[in-house]
Amino acid sequence: MENITTGYLHRAEIWVCVTTLIYFLMNGAQIFETLVFVPKWVSSPPDNFKLLSDGQGTSLKVFWIVFHSLHELTFILAIIFCWKIDPVRNWLLVLFAIHFMVRVWTLSYFAPNIIDFQKIADAPGLAKDLTKRVSLWQTLNYLRVAIFMMVSLGLIPLFIKLFNMQKG
Repeated sequence: MENITTGYLHRAEIWVCVTTLIYFLMNGAQIFETLVFVPKWVSSPPDNFKLLSDGQGTSLKVFWIVFHSLHELTFILAIIFCWKIDPVRNWLLVLFAIHFMVRVWTLSYFAPNIIDFQKIADAPGLAKDLTKRVSLWQTLNYLRVAIFMMVSLGLIPLFIKLFNMQKG
């Protein structure tokens, strides 16, 4: 490990803290959505799919795009500001890779299915194997949220390590 100044450690600590806090806020929103909102629209497909329709229901698309973009920016900044601290940097890279894989999964599976469900709300005749698709989406969403939560919990030991480095 290179010569690390107190100022460098302080900036690293701040960015790991910021990304952790934003991740926990995001987790809170995901948990709320998973436990409150999702059960409402999956309870009676396609009748309740109107809850997903832009302009007619609760479109969360913009919210999630902004929230994830902000979080990913802070996550990258945490990696940049921890670059000289090998063990912290390496774990941040591992956690970011896991996070990134789940985001790819989100964009390749969850988002397209939500878009399809929104289309079905406007044209119920498009529905095929709807109960099975909705059930699978809901089950996989529990797994996705759990993974996001584990990644955010994985940030806590890194913050503690940086805090202890600052003291020692």
